[in-house]
Amino acid sequence: MGRILRQGVSVLMAAHSNEIRPGCVTLPTPTCRSFSGCGSLVLEAISPEPVMLSFGSFKTRDCQGLTRRSFLKASAALPFAAGLAGLDPQVLAAEAPKAKSVMLVWLIGGPSHLDLFDPKPKAPDLYRGPFAAINTRTPGLRVTELLPRLANLSNKFSVVRTNINYNGGHREAGSIGMTGYSATDGGEGGGGGPPGYQPHFGSILARHRARHRLEADSIDLPGFISLARGPIGDGVGPNFGYGGGTWGKGHDPFMFNCAENGKVSIPELNLLEGLTKNRLASRRDVLAKLDALRRRADQRDFAKWNAVYKRAYNLISSIDANRVFDLSQEKPATRDAYGHTSLGQSALLGRRLVEAGVPFVQVNWSQFVEVLFPNRDYGWDTHSDNFGLMADWHGPLLDRTLSALLEDLDQRGLLETTLVCCMGEFGRTPRINNIGSRDHWPHCYFSVWAGGGIQPGRVIGESDPNGEHPATDPVTPAMVGTTILELAGATSATRAELQVLQDGGHVIDGLV
Repeated sequence: MGRILRQGVSVLMAAHSNEIRPGCVTLPTPTCRSFSGCGSLVLEAISPEPVMLSFGSFKTRDCQGLTRRSFLKASAALPFAAGLAGLDPQVLAAEAPKAKSVMLVWLIGGPSHLDLFDPKPKAPDLYRGPFAAINTRTPGLRVTELLPRLANLSNKFSVVRTNINYNGGHREAGSIGMTGYSATDGGEGGGGGPPGYQPHFGSILARHRARHRLEADSIDLPGFISLARGPIGDGVGPNFGYGGGTWGKGHDPFMFNCAENGKVSIPELNLLEGLTKNRLASRRDVLAKLDALRRRADQRDFAKWNAVYKRAYNLISSIDANRVFDLSQEKPATRDAYGHTSLGQSALLGRRLVEAGVPFVQVNWSQFVEVLFPNRDYGWDTHSDNFGLMADWHGPLLDRTLSALLEDLDQRGLLETTLVCCMGEFGRTPRINNIGSRDHWPHCYFSVWAGGGIQPGRVIGESDPNGEHPATDPVTPAMVGTTILELAGATSATRAELQVLQDGGHVIDGLV
């Protein structure tokens, strides 16, 4: 896309919707040499950078790019910008959100709280599991031996031990967990909304930021990005709460896949077959392909495809935006610290995205909840071989990736303004099943919180002696969403205006 104005108020007509967004102008885009199918985003421009013209804070690349309409939009913003200049800076600062960006690390499948952040060494054998409890830097917090790095960093984060959900199914619990609502009636998880799947926390924040022009960076990136191979869910289907819900597909996250080698692709570009590298490099050819499809495809499907391609091409034509996705710019030591796994490199990409000003990034552990089905995804749904998987894969990978992310954000001065929340849709049964593993358990589980207004080094809540139920007040999905949105600037007034998370939720006590 074109450059975004840093100041003033003008109008952007979103490529994927008819929504008018105050705060920015879209200008003619630079030409991108190529886009390699679903592979790495190409950064090189065909022609050198032209001379920049400036009209106050309105900028364009040449006189041809400055249309009469664009000039009028920029001119209309000047009186408002002049008015802002007279405001007390302290007044403006007081309204700034504590979290400029949010990173939700989603442990899809349901991680065991007893095997990670809430060990029960005094529980009966049928509950406690084989992993020893170790001390951390936080008084009153012990974790299992699978998390030595996080134990040493516990002064950087806080742990909630009394999360609950209202459903024991992956898709249903995931939808509730990411929206704060029951997946069907808008009431169980928080209330106050119409029937149907409600918008994801990220969709809410992205819409709020777009309407009020609160992004901090000039690079034009989507307001809500999800890192996975595709819509997350189980082998049956996706979690319906992963996107815009009743607001429509235009509020879904823009999805990227980051492979083990750091190669970034756009999964949704697989929607149309027969688009080679050369065809993708030609906007005219793509539009012709789409026009041909429109004559024989379902109109709703075409509208979805068209929106996806507009968003994709507007993104890949922005040279500055594409640099964000080039992980080769990172030092090898940094990439090694995160680990050369899809999760590790996705977390690193997530850090680069929040550094560039993206309001909400969801880093997904995997696309599917299942460990081996449908594609050896190693999700957290460990109905069998729970302890072997935890020891060999899940525990070490979580410990390495999450600790690297927190340290990296902290060292770059980003942790203070980036809210990190790490959790799954539910936990796993405290009582070990008859094949030596753990099943679904929505009645008590954990979440990890850091940065962006969070008070670090705290333990919020306590579970009962066997870890089956909260011994103190439970933390609901609506409370999770309310805490995230409040810290990110989408206050109760905003939520009332958008008709989301109006009832049943409040900021988690003791966390902020």
